[in-house]
Amino acid sequence: MPRNPNPDPRVDILILYYSRSGNTEALARQAARGVEQVEGMTARLRRIPCPDGQQPTEGDPEVNVDDLRECHGLLLGSPTYFGGMASAVKRFLEDTSGLWFRGELTGRPAAVFTSTGSMHGGQETTLLSMIVPLLHHGMLITGIPYQHPALVHTQTGGTPYGASHTANDHPQLSRDERDLTRALGARVAEIARQLA
Repeated sequence: MPRNPNPDPRVDILILYYSRSGNTEALARQAARGVEQVEGMTARLRRIPCPDGQQPTEGDPEVNVDDLRECHGLLLGSPTYFGGMASAVKRFLEDTSGLWFRGELTGRPAAVFTSTGSMHGGQETTLLSMIVPLLHHGMLITGIPYQHPALVHTQTGGTPYGASHTANDHPQLSRDERDLTRALGARVAEIARQLA
């Protein structure tokens, strides 16, 4: 098969999130910074709409199926509700069955991130709940290796399953949370670059 003589030099990583209080959105922005640290990589920020119709008047565009179809990698974020992803995120993922049927996301790297109101709010179970449908899509799941120094000494968010933020007494992202989220974004971008 002949190679395209004018390939698109951009490699898009989709950073898809649902956020009501702004904490998960803050993580998404750090993930975008990490993606764009990798040469030739572009972060495409998109939000999952609120089911009750309450939307910010400004901010990132709403996601559509073409954003998923066109991306070379995915970072998916949701706040934690009772130890699982938000219903809006689950509903969105359930509507991607057409992509699943055609295997359109198979072989692309993916990672997840979350925010909770308390230290024991269910970060890791939420991250795992988001990983399951991505595995069904055939995506290549990546996390944060324990070799990353901030993962070992963080006193706020951060897990090997994905990036996280603990908002209880720390409404702003901690240094470790920012560092780990950027590292996760860069990791997905680097894997996507190698695969591309």
